[in-house]
Amino acid sequence: MTEMTRRRTLQALAGVVLAGAATTIAATPAPDGMTLRQLAGQRVIYSYAGLTPPDALLRRIRAGEAAGVIFFGENVSSTQQIAGVVRELRDANAQSPVRRPLLLMTDQEGGKVRRLPGEPALSEKQVGQAADPEAAARAAGKGAGTTLSGVGMNLNLAPVLDVFGQPENFIDQYGRSFSDDPHTAGVLGRDFVTAQQATGVAATAKHFPGLGAAPAGSNTDLGPVTLNVPLSELRAKDEAPYGPAIAAGVKLVMLSWAVYPALDATRPAGLSPAVVQELRQHQRFQGVTITDALEAKALQAYGTTGERATLAAEAGMDLILASARDVAQGEEAVSALAAGLSGGSLPSAGFRAAVGRISALRDGLR
Repeated sequence: MTEMTRRRTLQALAGVVLAGAATTIAATPAPDGMTLRQLAGQRVIYSYAGLTPPDALLRRIRAGEAAGVIFFGENVSSTQQIAGVVRELRDANAQSPVRRPLLLMTDQEGGKVRRLPGEPALSEKQVGQAADPEAAARAAGKGAGTTLSGVGMNLNLAPVLDVFGQPENFIDQYGRSFSDDPHTAGVLGRDFVTAQQATGVAATAKHFPGLGAAPAGSNTDLGPVTLNVPLSELRAKDEAPYGPAIAAGVKLVMLSWAVYPALDATRPAGLSPAVVQELRQHQRFQGVTITDALEAKALQAYGTTGERATLAAEAGMDLILASARDVAQGEEAVSALAAGLSGGSLPSAGFRAAVGRISALRDGLR
């Protein structure tokens, strides 16, 4: 039996257990008072389609089975509209037995990658080319934080710390890299992080260990990507900007879905224990890890939503980003994590450590 066949068999059995005993799992109290589904929910970020959050999402939030919500351009018609949505979600969370703020997030990088109208107007590339790049980076970070906090959001999936390798490659063509120099990228990323987090909005450095070597067209949203970068170069160039950001207290790091044979030739970074350990041990990051989009085509060989969520959790990822604009995707991830915790395939100690890191993050936000 292959490893993937074994996993799918276990997942199928878990699905039978969930179908036949969902009420039992949902109601089983954990030692800290949360049910297994509530514990699992602390690790899942939901998404939805359109301008109005569906009742299914509000129910999951009221039940204490959601860590947060990610917003996309399709969810936003104006700052007033999305501020009203955020209030509705916060009102639902006030009814939850889990007394912590929701993680309410989007990608407000700057330039072309902005989900909300407003700052930062400059792309990271434009920041790097400014007359005073450090001042521009601080202004961009403050602008991003002010824009998000102004509508009630508390987490930004930015800045990008990828160091582009060639002009007009995957990360440079949209202006999403500060520089092709790792030192410059690290300094500007640090300044962005510091200024943004001073507004009360958590920052996310991405996409570890780096997508700067990806050529144009190599998009993990669309298919598998392998980056054959030697470990010495990966550490000296691609990982280098993370040191200053981590020293500045960046709250989260997002891992990429590319495969890095120098670290792990078989799994994408966000499913790889070796890459997570590279971040934890070599870069000494102690904060919250978050996956990229769980529905990315780069993961098509790794099974269902539930299987992908389980593999990510096994690898040591904390938050699972269910961003397909479908509440059922988040529910499937929660069910799989609850089944893994209940059945022992996801060890309790590691699971609770991840929830602890996420809880500490949430407790520090509004």
